[in-house]
Amino acid sequence: MPHSIHAREPSGGPVAAAIDRSPEVIGAHLEDAAHFPGGRADGVARPTTEGEVAGLLIAATHVLPIGAQSSVTGGATPTGGLLISSGRFTGIESTGPHHVRVGAGVPLDTLQMRLAERGCWYPPTPTFMGAFVGGVVATNAAGAATFKYGTTRAWVDGLTVVLPCGHVLDLVRGQVRANSNREFEIICPHGTRRFQSGSYVMPAVPKCSAGYFAAPGMDLIDLFIGAEGTLGVIVDATLRVAGSIPARAMAMVPVQTEAAGLALVRDLRSAAEATWRMRDPQGLDVAAIEHLDRRCLDVLREDGALRAQSVAIPDDTSLLLLVQIELPAATTAAQAFDDIASASANDRDTPVARFARMLSQHGVFDRTELAMPGDTRRMQQMLAVREAAPTGVNRRVGDAKRTVDSRIDKTAGDIVVPWDRFEEMMAIYRNGYERRGLDYAIWGHISDGNVHPNVIPTSYQDVVAGREAIMEFGREAIRLGGSPLAEHGVGRSSLKQQLLRELYGDEGVEQMRAIKRAIDPDAKMSPGVIFQ
Repeated sequence: MPHSIHAREPSGGPVAAAIDRSPEVIGAHLEDAAHFPGGRADGVARPTTEGEVAGLLIAATHVLPIGAQSSVTGGATPTGGLLISSGRFTGIESTGPHHVRVGAGVPLDTLQMRLAERGCWYPPTPTFMGAFVGGVVATNAAGAATFKYGTTRAWVDGLTVVLPCGHVLDLVRGQVRANSNREFEIICPHGTRRFQSGSYVMPAVPKCSAGYFAAPGMDLIDLFIGAEGTLGVIVDATLRVAGSIPARAMAMVPVQTEAAGLALVRDLRSAAEATWRMRDPQGLDVAAIEHLDRRCLDVLREDGALRAQSVAIPDDTSLLLLVQIELPAATTAAQAFDDIASASANDRDTPVARFARMLSQHGVFDRTELAMPGDTRRMQQMLAVREAAPTGVNRRVGDAKRTVDSRIDKTAGDIVVPWDRFEEMMAIYRNGYERRGLDYAIWGHISDGNVHPNVIPTSYQDVVAGREAIMEFGREAIRLGGSPLAEHGVGRSSLKQQLLRELYGDEGVEQMRAIKRAIDPDAKMSPGVIFQ
């Protein structure tokens, strides 16, 4: 397997592209979803071809590629230089029964709609369906269904990347791998780029968005997935897609204690893994389990979010689980209701009947609400309840910033640990916050062992103490074999950049910097992202 690849001239050669320098247009692009302060830019370009991207890169000193600017790490907030928007790369082309070539500017909801017309779908979507494909690839985005489907990386089989020098790489999975010395070689008219992949060991967890990917014999394509726009501009991606869109059911399960909730999640995970291993068509196929803690539920009640979605949660609930179940494509709501009715008699062995029996065994069947296949409206209401928790916490942070102290910012973690250490990690979160006298809420993807511990600050001192807590949590997660950077990337966050250093050490970060220097010797791409 070769470890080298030739970069080519862009189709049609580098060409000039218009740059909009109007204050109105620039002003609309000066912050991302993280509301990272200090955004500024010299102009915004919206190229339509790889040749235009190349021309912009050759002429520019500093460049930040942007898509939907949905980053929650500040990675899509500019700090000067030129913004290159992917918004006009909107092509979607089938390249085979299981692959589609997608422009970097295609939103995920548009991609899913187009795929549905072919009877297929793209499984590993993050929570925000307005995210652009280019940004999803650039951050190796993950979401609720990572438990079953993995992260973006597992579904990317090709990339077209314009390098900082203006030449283009056509990356196809399986064609270029590191040699036994971890070496890669990019042969380019501007000079051959030789570098080694990192020797640091990535944690064995379902999701990790922490700088540059590294593994023995790794594929070159994986270096650019999750690189957060620091090594080049992605103009399109070839994605693997799944056929036969499953029917889906969703369950909202209020449990009285965290221990009881974790026991149920443990059994659901085991049942799903057995279903996949045995390829059992009647097995319980759980794609994702989300959770909200008691403080999240308090926020929902205070904000009227439960009432708005016509959801009633018992007052004694300590943990709310949201379980997504995939069923055979032809399953109807009527069949599912029949399966539940027959579950107690054990005379029907279907996925829904198995699920109902498991809920009964854990004593929560009568507390559970099920949305059956076809009831899209109720499923959307359930998901809205889940999303109302971060919305409510973020609003409280914003209110405190506006009325108490302008230095107050969102203070939260994005941490994953191996599932068998998750209960231990939850105790660490609670202890760390409560020792510091902090108000906090925790929600996230419990089926992955990945949650988001958030401070609800009432003063700037709470933010300072919260950052100390997040650093403590990160070190503890590393000790337990996890990652303090699970799914959102590193971006411009000084806290996350320090957590990256905690994870891989000074040597690991320097190895990443060496890769950056080899591919982007002028430090042109996304300055300040991943590295200070």
